[in-house]
Order: sequence, then structure tokens, then C-alpha cells
Amino acid sequence: MKIIVTSVMVNDQEKAKQFYTEKLGFVVKNEIPIGEHKWLTVVSPEDGHQVELLLEPIAFGPAKVYQKELFDAHIPATMFGVDDIRESYGKLVKLGVMFTGEPKTMGNVTIALFDDTCGNLIQIAEQH
Repeated sequence: MKIIVTSVMVNDQEKAKQFYTEKLGFVVKNEIPIGEHKWLTVVSPEDGHQVELLLEPIAFGPAKVYQKELFDAHIPATMFGVDDIRESYGKLVKLGVMFTGEPKTMGNVTIALFDDTCGNLIQIAEQH
């Protein structure tokens, strides 16, 4: 058994698609209309056969509450791995991505948290 799709709830799929592709560098793998929303997934351009990230529309009331509570508590909705966090942080800042602070090292990992503009905080991490 393996993970093939994971999701992050977003309050605006088009805005999320722009952010995740133009700022983070993912590429759209699927964009299939389903009623008023889409099955919209992105993947890393490095390997299109890996886990897909579903940019899931947040249309369910309790999910909106959950998303807001995570955001307000500064808990990331998900985490992405990077090879060089200082380099990634610098590139993303230049692209206008808003971080909650500078990268922090904790044990064998360095992390940084940013706002995806669609209701989530996302963490990037470099393992040492």
C-alpha cells in the first residue's frame, strides 16, 4: 500500500492553483471540473509519478472551522521537504511569500512556516 493523493483544503481553487504553481513551482497534474469545483492536483516537476497534492475546495462548514483553528494556532496544514531551506526561503521571499519568521533549526531539521494565501500555513523542512 502506498499514498497516491493527499489533500490540503483551500478557500479558492484558482488562487491556490496560481500560488502552488507560480510561487512554489508545482505543476498541475489533473484539473477536472466536478460541478462548481474541480479535481485539481499538483505534483513536483521533479517526478510526476509521486504523491499528488489535491487542492481541495473547502465547501464543508466544519472543515472551514478546522482550517481556521489550525491557522490561528500556527499549526501547518502540511509539510514539504526541501534540499536547502535557506535557498528555498530566500527564493520564496523574493516571490512575495509571507513567512511567519526566519527558518529555525530544531535537532536534525530546519523548518520555516508560510501562508499559502488560501487559508493555510505550510511548513517547509530540510532534514540534516
